[in-house]
Amino acid sequence: MNAGMQRGISVIIPALNEEESIGAVVQECLTTGLPDEIIVVDNGSTDCTAERAQIAGARVVTEPTPGYGRACAAGVRALSSQTTIVVFLDGDGSDCPEFMKQLVDPIAAGTHDFVIGSRTRGQREPGSMNFQQIFAGQLAGWLMSILYGVRYTDMCPFRAIGREALEKLSMKEETYGWNLEMQMKAARLGLRILEVPVNHRRRTGGVSKVSGTLRGTLVAGARIIATFVRIAAKKL
Repeated sequence: MNAGMQRGISVIIPALNEEESIGAVVQECLTTGLPDEIIVVDNGSTDCTAERAQIAGARVVTEPTPGYGRACAAGVRALSSQTTIVVFLDGDGSDCPEFMKQLVDPIAAGTHDFVIGSRTRGQREPGSMNFQQIFAGQLAGWLMSILYGVRYTDMCPFRAIGREALEKLSMKEETYGWNLEMQMKAARLGLRILEVPVNHRRRTGGVSKVSGTLRGTLVAGARIIATFVRIAAKKL
């Protein structure tokens, strides 16, 4: 039995039209030897994302209504009953699965509940993050340090969380505010949080749904702001 099966590690990859990159992402995750299962959530793709993910070794589930948070939630609903640690990462090839061990080990050891990668503290390939992404992550981190005393430097999608801890968060956000909601609720609930540096690359194919267009950037920004206000103003 490999380490992934011993620790019940599941990887969730939300994907929308990522046929160029998704196969390699799944293979890189498998190469780590950690996951017991890899779930790719096809979020309404019109290309061959689902087929290529399945060929690469992932289990594919479908969430036809677009929305990053909806896709992540669909992946959570599809988790194996044996899962104890959940890893999230993007399907565009920008995250580096070789850092998965640094994310899951503190949770498996019982010292932390939530471990998030920080692209700003790791090595970034030129052009992999724009100014807006870096600024938004640092601003949100500064505001959360004021609210909850927990300082994040990024809203990186590459993260791991214990399943029991994830269930306690009662995630609601259906779109781009999912990552921020998780970080805010984890801090507010007093979870044991660790941030670790991870490397980051330019996407290996396709077009970014957020930073690839002005409209995508504005829509994502609006949802993130709305999520911050909602979580900051309400109780869990």
